[in-house]
Amino acid sequence: MVIKGILDPEDARDAVRFGADGIVVSNHGGRQLDGVLSSARALPAIADAVKGDITILADSGIRNGLDVVRMIALGADSVLLGRAYLYALATHGKQGVANLLNLIEKEMKVAMTLTGAKTIGEISRESLVQNADALRTFDAIKAGNAAVIPNPLPQGEGTVRQAG
Repeated sequence: MVIKGILDPEDARDAVRFGADGIVVSNHGGRQLDGVLSSARALPAIADAVKGDITILADSGIRNGLDVVRMIALGADSVLLGRAYLYALATHGKQGVANLLNLIEKEMKVAMTLTGAKTIGEISRESLVQNADALRTFDAIKAGNAAVIPNPLPQGEGTVRQAG
């Protein structure tokens, strides 16, 4: 049994106690009110509470390979695709889905390279935070002609602006 809609660590612990095989950290893909906790924000606390005791799946807001890497870094064992898969299927059928999966794989490889992860097992929360500037660069480049201007602050935060 897999329980979907988990956004609270205590609910995740209950799922373990009740013998569930897995949980899906999910806010149900936009069928909730604005302001509901996102899966990405809920995931770290849930992973801290039950990682290793139950399979943790995540969905909601996963649109590309970088999103997949982020969710794994935040604690998901695997991710689920919804909207992106359906759009690909609706617009280009089986080939659209194949193209989407190939694109996600390529984006994952780029994100993993930027964070220093050689395998999915090496993706970690620490590498996500330590390599935030590299991932921001990835987002900026994907968005179009963009340049990343490093911020001189010690935290390593950066500012992204459109080049033009």
